Amino acid sequence: MPWEHTRAMDEKIKFISSVKSGIYSFAEVCRQFGISRKSGYQLMRRYDSEGEKALVARSRAPHTHPHALDERLGEALLDVKRRFPKFGPRKVRDWVALAGWRELPATSTIGELFKRHGLVHPRKRRRRTAGQVSALSGTTQPNELWCVDFKGQFRLGNARYCYPLTLTDHASRYLLLCRGLHRPSERAVWPYFEWAFREYGLPLAMRSDNGPPFASLALGGLSRLSVWWLKLGITLQRIEPGHPEQNGRHERLHRTLKAHIEPARHLAAQQRDFDAFGAHYNEQRPHQALNGLPPARCYASSPRPYPGRLREPEYASGVQVRRVRSNGQIKWAGQKVFVSEVLHGESVGLTPVDNDRWQIQFCSLVLGVLNQRTGRIEVL
Repeated sequence: MPWEHTRAMDEKIKFISSVKSGIYSFAEVCRQFGISRKSGYQLMRRYDSEGEKALVARSRAPHTHPHALDERLGEALLDVKRRFPKFGPRKVRDWVALAGWRELPATSTIGELFKRHGLVHPRKRRRRTAGQVSALSGTTQPNELWCVDFKGQFRLGNARYCYPLTLTDHASRYLLLCRGLHRPSERAVWPYFEWAFREYGLPLAMRSDNGPPFASLALGGLSRLSVWWLKLGITLQRIEPGHPEQNGRHERLHRTLKAHIEPARHLAAQQRDFDAFGAHYNEQRPHQALNGLPPARCYASSPRPYPGRLREPEYASGVQVRRVRSNGQIKWAGQKVFVSEVLHGESVGLTPVDNDRWQIQFCSLVLGVLNQRTGRIEVL
């Protein structure tokens, strides 16, 4: 390596003096000082044109920075970061791309920009677990599956509880509904589902947890709400107890909602905040899984309209039909069999399995197998 000695300037002076003396050939002088002839010629050219300035070590930094951030673009990136402190470099990059900026820098460059301006704060590392593939996933088109849940309740400024009911489209991540309620009851949520069905049409399936009002301890986990969904032709999907990751996209929405929303003084003010969040989330906020697009650009209403009136369940030919009485029972083979009070007034279908057993179903949902000898329904 050239000029390895600690006093490099002195060595360069000696080198130039030896070359100028003419006693030794240029190649011999280079060998004496342990440098290549290319480095020697370079030093001599610099010395001839610059004089003693050539002896000072030069910076290895590049003279030009072709990838340096444009000043206006840098300010635009910083402005978005200041407006949305929770946004990372990739989401900020997607945001300014939606605003019309082109030839954007890498996310690592944007991250360094934020660090230089003190906009990045260290955060606690979360322990990650191995990913699990849910058997419930796999939608690709809007309205194939909607996901519903309550985000954890919290107290408002007036000390009353708020229960945010959230409804999303699985494929597009579109937030269909974000409604604050004082109680998570069937009576409270029913009109908002009816509004969503009228506004967006019907999904093919609905995914929920196993708690009320979406499910119950009745046969088939049915609640009055899920009975209504089945009669509308909506398939029920329920995650396994204790496995919220099976509704992971919806849980991720809740994390974003929690980061953007603070408790308001009362429910009306809280709902205004929810509405503002919904508009921002659907129409402005870029989503990494949607190639940087907001959900509104990926969602379209369902072609299945909400019907004016509910039809009775239809069963295939050969299926025996019985109507559930007010006490939750049906009459079968001369005996009374308890099915579920939730199905009061509804018709169920029975299909033979063998001589003594009959499969019992409501709409598309198989409830179990009726054992004719015992008069009981066995859950599958």
